[in-house]
Amino acid sequence: MSLQFVYSNKDFVTDVRRSSGNSLEKTPTPSNFDTTIQVGWTDRMDRGLFRYHLGDLQTRILPGPHGFVAQLNIQRGVERRKPQEILSIQQEFNAKQFNFNKINPQEVIFEMIKDTEGGDENRQLHEPCRMVVLVNVSPLEFGHCLFVPDPSRCFQQVLTTFAIQVGIETVLLSSDPGFRVGFNSLGAFASVNHLHMHGYYLDHELKVESVPVKPLVPEKGLYCLLDFPGGFLFYTESDRVDRVARIICQVTNFLVDGNIAHNLFLTRGCPPCDCMQKEEDLRSRKGVRIVIWPRISCFGAKEESAFNVALCELAGHLPFKNKKDYELTTEKDVIDIIQRYLLPDAEFHALEQQLTRHLMGL
Repeated sequence: MSLQFVYSNKDFVTDVRRSSGNSLEKTPTPSNFDTTIQVGWTDRMDRGLFRYHLGDLQTRILPGPHGFVAQLNIQRGVERRKPQEILSIQQEFNAKQFNFNKINPQEVIFEMIKDTEGGDENRQLHEPCRMVVLVNVSPLEFGHCLFVPDPSRCFQQVLTTFAIQVGIETVLLSSDPGFRVGFNSLGAFASVNHLHMHGYYLDHELKVESVPVKPLVPEKGLYCLLDFPGGFLFYTESDRVDRVARIICQVTNFLVDGNIAHNLFLTRGCPPCDCMQKEEDLRSRKGVRIVIWPRISCFGAKEESAFNVALCELAGHLPFKNKKDYELTTEKDVIDIIQRYLLPDAEFHALEQQLTRHLMGL
């Protein structure tokens, strides 16, 4: 019987801020969620359940306006499990392949259960009510976990409203603005076709937390990033999570139906605004930014490049597999690599118009 982590909306942390530098204004007091994740994760590392020991990773900020955070993680490139062959964004779950029902049970840290105090009418009754949290045995960074909605249901790697909502809630449960959550669709470097999201800590500010946006369908919360790499943005604070999760799922379903691969990144961020914000607003991290990047599909074996462009690379966090690339890659090199995976401008703008019409018609 695994440990249960029971939470409610009252556990969300709303007073998170960043300083004017690249670090925190002060070291945050870990929330109950942070402590449970970090203690459980460290325990599994000490017990040797990971494929390698993750020490302090070499990290450098690439010179340039984007502030890319480069890290050297050679062992992940060498030791991680071979990714599954993915042939379609809508590929069916295959019980014969590796999935999270086949893991060592000791890798499970806890199950997340939401106390809805008499029932949450916003939850879909046909969706699972539990989220299993397990360690990623090939970690990218400290605390790297996987969030798997009821593994026994064998969901394919396609987002559901429940997965998105709990993903947002985990960010709100953390008092650390460095805690991030993300998702890779099939064709966007997901390596296991069993519904899961990634969560981990990265103690560096990312530009995506505060990059300016333009409104597309503001009444539905849809914005577009005004800086590289181009994507769609939603923002929510603790009082609108369920509504925003449903709309985001409408967007990801639209992409899946159109066979468009995509990556999501959830992080503490400042509210979207199409005008100049006060410095105080730019430092606020009481809400969550959710960025969706539609991109060119990649099927078959992963390409050998300096890095594979998935959820963290698009957000500006670059795990490198070898020392030479880590030391020599420039901001321009990174942009050139990422650009190859993004939709061409004309295709992205056409999608932007289609998605705007789709959401306005709902």
